Amino acid sequence: MSTAAALHEATSKDPVLIAATLGTGLMAGLYLAFDVAVMPALARREDEGFVAAMRRANDALDDNAAFGTLFLGVFMATGVAARRLARADRSDAARRARAAAVLYGLSVVVTICANLPLNRRLRTAPGTSAAALAAARKAYERPWRRANAVRTAACLGALALLGDTARRRAALRAR
Repeated sequence: MSTAAALHEATSKDPVLIAATLGTGLMAGLYLAFDVAVMPALARREDEGFVAAMRRANDALDDNAAFGTLFLGVFMATGVAARRLARADRSDAARRARAAAVLYGLSVVVTICANLPLNRRLRTAPGTSAAALAAARKAYERPWRRANAVRTAACLGALALLGDTARRRAALRAR
């Protein structure tokens, strides 16, 4: 079976699993981009530039309905995929999808409990003096990067599990 045929087969038989996999990949990619490009680039900027850029990035994501839908939709799709696999008596696949849901859920919890509060504090931090900007950055940058690294690892783990599940399902159907 060709790759295109296998993809068509997988998406027609497991559309929720494929949606969860693709969505998890998008979220992992976003978090990874911050880890490897955005934050290292901003680390080279002065405090005022760093704080201003992060405020703008956070505002753009906070006000983006598509991002919010993806962020929560991936979690729901992964749970639904696990449930559908369990109902289809695919216990190994269901276990991998449940583990992926737990990992993605970890990224949601870290976002809600760490990244969002840090973003709110940065948004409301006084930014009129160099000392205030330096203090705001110091309170934000390292904790935010650590939390983001956890989100990235959790999403990459979830992506590996979902991708492996989708691959195995497609291989079984190709037999």
